[in-house]
Amino acid sequence: MNILLATSEAVPFAKTGGLADVCGALPIELKRLGHQPALILPAYRKTRYCGLPIEPLGIDFIVPIGSRMVTGHLLSSRLPSCDVPVYLVQQDQYFDRDELYWADGKDYIDNCERFVFFSRAVLEAIRLLDLKVDVLHANDWQTGLVPAYLKIEYVNQPRYRPISTVFTIHNMAYQGVFWHWDMLLTGLDWKFFNWREMEFHGSLNLLKTGLVFADSINTVSRRYAKEIQSAPLGCGLEGVLQHRSEVLTGILNGIDVNEWNPATDRHLAATYDVDSVAQGKPSCKEALQKELGLPCEAGVPLIAMISRLADQKGLDLVAEVIQRWVQTSDAQWAILGTGDPKYHRLLRTLADRFPQKVALRLEFSNPLAHRIEAGADIFLMPSRYEPCGLNQFYSLRYGTVPVVRATGGLADTIVDAAEQSAEAGQANGFSFQEYSAIALSETLLRACDAYRRPEIWRQLMDTGMRQDWSWARSAQQYVELYQATRQRTQRVAHA
Repeated sequence: MNILLATSEAVPFAKTGGLADVCGALPIELKRLGHQPALILPAYRKTRYCGLPIEPLGIDFIVPIGSRMVTGHLLSSRLPSCDVPVYLVQQDQYFDRDELYWADGKDYIDNCERFVFFSRAVLEAIRLLDLKVDVLHANDWQTGLVPAYLKIEYVNQPRYRPISTVFTIHNMAYQGVFWHWDMLLTGLDWKFFNWREMEFHGSLNLLKTGLVFADSINTVSRRYAKEIQSAPLGCGLEGVLQHRSEVLTGILNGIDVNEWNPATDRHLAATYDVDSVAQGKPSCKEALQKELGLPCEAGVPLIAMISRLADQKGLDLVAEVIQRWVQTSDAQWAILGTGDPKYHRLLRTLADRFPQKVALRLEFSNPLAHRIEAGADIFLMPSRYEPCGLNQFYSLRYGTVPVVRATGGLADTIVDAAEQSAEAGQANGFSFQEYSAIALSETLLRACDAYRRPEIWRQLMDTGMRQDWSWARSAQQYVELYQATRQRTQRVAHA
């Protein structure tokens, strides 16, 4: 199949979050499976410094933005270490800025206009580059107009008629909501500005537009696909998703198993695999304890968290639990991340008062993240909601047992070590349902009790380390989704 992925960001060209990781990794695996993927995204200022060659194609285009005609240019590159073409849409008035979506904590006031332009550019690029496209895979609100333009404006053009569309939601909380007069920028008839299609409480909603017009919808875990069909995680669009539930699926993201591999990780004090974890991991723990200024106590559980320090990630629960645990438990804590200043202050106070138990790094360091994943015993993810999550995958691969709240992708990946699942060799961590500090504390107590029972703990580590969370697994599921979408849309076309 010929697959064009349209996205507002992709590693290594531009990144603000997990969307970039998905769109940088998925095309590579699709290529390895024998398909012909290509990627298209805006040419931001940041893309100039991505370390890859970018060449002008000498192709210009003009698209309507409201009552104006705006010119753009197409550039080309390739994803690193593979033959996947990347097309970059250059329009410096829109994209030559320091950041992708905001400045000084506020969204750019012309974000709607910027991504109307990009969405139109995606479809024009197909014609100008003479691309054969079987599936057009759009991602998040920034490309929500792509399926709409395809269905409304390009439906009678032979080149575009066979194209099927897939639209992926990476986080329902970001919807691209703009005032109603921005409908004029889209160039679409006002008849589409209604509660069934593009209108949302009197405003224009670009995520909703993608959900309505795409042939298939998916999100980044099966549980999240269910959760967003009701409040509060539907974020007001649960009715739309219920209406389209027959074409809504969930596919877990994958991880780069070369970058996150304890057997070859250059950041670690000692490398190890599932057969040598009993020798390598204690060395990593001791080195981490020394680096963070914690006492080198092998028998004390080391609980870690690498996260944005925000309510969504469960920091309100962690703040309540850790204040009790530092006074009643011998467990050590290692926390890496930045976020809400109130959590900076609270955690800094605890680290200052209890330096033997709490190590805090208010930064993001990729090498330290690797060393924490290898050196910790327990990894904490008590999120309010988590569409997919990535750190639980890294933790499983490094033999660090996750403690998670059973939501979104965390529920799909972590099997709780209840007695039955543990005995069957299926458990790989600990989970809890109720969003409360009591539930988190009780689950951590269960985990710490298991930590002191070596046979059970080794079984949990062994199960997690042997599981496949690679992009190869995810890419195959995307291929199946693309094929199913093609078959369904072709049946409808011939009906």
